[in-house]
Amino acid sequence: MATLVQPAGPFALGTFSAPDGEPFPGLLAGGRVLDLSRALDPAPSDMRAVLERWAETLPRLRVLADDDDREWRALEGLRVHAPVEPRQIFQSGANYRQHVIDLEVAHRSPDDPRTVEEARAEIAAVMDRRAAEDLPYVFIGLPSTIAGPYDDVVLPSWAEQPDWELELAAVMARPAHRVSVEEALEYVAGYTIANDLTDRATVFRRDMKAIGTDWLRCKNAPGFTPLAPWLVPAESVADPGDLRVTLKLNGDTMQDESTKDMLFGIARLVSYISQSAQLLPGDLVLTGSPAGNGIHWGRLLRDGDVLEGSITGLGVQRTRCVEEAS
Repeated sequence: MATLVQPAGPFALGTFSAPDGEPFPGLLAGGRVLDLSRALDPAPSDMRAVLERWAETLPRLRVLADDDDREWRALEGLRVHAPVEPRQIFQSGANYRQHVIDLEVAHRSPDDPRTVEEARAEIAAVMDRRAAEDLPYVFIGLPSTIAGPYDDVVLPSWAEQPDWELELAAVMARPAHRVSVEEALEYVAGYTIANDLTDRATVFRRDMKAIGTDWLRCKNAPGFTPLAPWLVPAESVADPGDLRVTLKLNGDTMQDESTKDMLFGIARLVSYISQSAQLLPGDLVLTGSPAGNGIHWGRLLRDGDVLEGSITGLGVQRTRCVEEAS
């Protein structure tokens, strides 16, 4: 059963199902849900089909949200799934200033002669220069990692240091290839919440350090990207560069940072990705995780842990960690 935390704006989108029913794309407004596979013509089979006709469908959604004569259903009793099944997931790393500074200071050499304050100041200067002059760092994730916002997260038996990374995710509205920074946001349908779970122990290859990071191993277990609950249209998010990202572990706040701390904003990320790849409707652009990961606190995920992630205006997701069955 879904618990409503009112998203920003007059309506949001999601994927829902009744008990023993098939998932359907839905319009959420005022605590009730409208089945878009019945309300729209042509009938979309899923949320990606809604996004593929976004320019013509968005005005229709604005009208439907106020139409009391439709067959609305109470949200209570419906299962909430991830709002969209992306074909591609693009993930930004090292994109929060304070997070990177914390990591660099924590992992500096014992022989480093600088004080902590001196090290932070020097690394901060590097981050500021990187934001002004360098390019984002982006890698690719698998769609099979997507899970619903209230689903259990299975911790693989091989994962020695499973960690959380709550992130703002942009959802694409139309194909984007080689778009400029100035026009990039025109290609974004809306925003949602993603928790990009990571096994810290397998981020780097142990057999050959020169190979570098192993994103397949550390980030792509089934269900390692709880998504949503809602897809909130971009027009209802006043400034994606000024949202609060908060994660609680068993009720204790671990991450609490503004997206103002991002080195590269949504527009720069989308534009950068589009220079090499073609983004498609429904694709996700994850924007990186702020400071406060488990590795920072010295507390990694274990069986029974409950994660509650929220971002201003986008709702709340709540997932429980369970050990993989032997």
